[in-house]
Amino acid sequence: MVLPIRETARRRVDYGRAYWKGHLRLSLVTCPIELFPAISESEKTHFHQINKKTGHRLRQQMVDETTGKVVEKEDKGRGYELGKGRYVEIDQEELEAVEVESTHTIDIDAFVPAVEIDKRYLNKPYYVVPRGKAAVEAFCVIRDAMKDKDRVAIARIVMAHREHMVALEPFGKGLLGTTLRYAYEVRDEKAYFADIPTPRIGRDMIQLAEHILDTKAAHFDPKRFNDRYETALRKLVKRKASGKKIEEPAPDEKPSNVVSLMEALQRSAGRGKRRPRLRAASRKRPASLRRRKKAA
Repeated sequence: MVLPIRETARRRVDYGRAYWKGHLRLSLVTCPIELFPAISESEKTHFHQINKKTGHRLRQQMVDETTGKVVEKEDKGRGYELGKGRYVEIDQEELEAVEVESTHTIDIDAFVPAVEIDKRYLNKPYYVVPRGKAAVEAFCVIRDAMKDKDRVAIARIVMAHREHMVALEPFGKGLLGTTLRYAYEVRDEKAYFADIPTPRIGRDMIQLAEHILDTKAAHFDPKRFNDRYETALRKLVKRKASGKKIEEPAPDEKPSNVVSLMEALQRSAGRGKRRPRLRAASRKRPASLRRRKKAA
């Protein structure tokens, strides 16, 4: 039996306050909006560090790595490492001087085709909803205009003292806002793919692989895929809490070695060598039985 999921996470009223409140602006059209996180990690199983001797929860303290002494809250600061063991201290006032002004307004810079947004740049998704009845009309005008043109809005938003790029697109009755990574955050794939050779592959192999793909063709349905690790964790916690013994599962069997890629493709496609069919015993009797019948 799996630990129950809290029902409070299924209703918007229980999500608490919006993560961000402000305005969405398209030229002279402005409407108040709210952002709610579209994903949640709260339902996953989390563990705390405890003292195994007492069962009490542990609390971390900041310790000076050289002196080993605990550093009090008022003595903690930020430093950028210039070299090994060499830091330049940055005060809170200095950080505030470079922070982008929080205008609480999402200004749309451009509208781009959705297919042009590289998936590597997608970061965190948020549900964007109108804030108040007065905002609904303007919100729907912007949403429907993007839907008709099949475009995604690229804008900037300030959250947690940092400016982020965000992609806004129609999603049901609302908008889906996904923060985007900057170009310097995405690694170039060429450095990783450069050493991959380009072998000559026969067309028959490609056709077999295509046949296998066709047999597994489906529509994406995330409900078909269960988080097996999370389910196992919940079962583990439930069994341990009830005083039951936790036994280590048997190791999985190692897959047998495949002779060749072609053979693996043929077996996967159901075209491998079939075992010879055994003849039915009634078709041909053994010689000993025939001799006995003749002697009788």
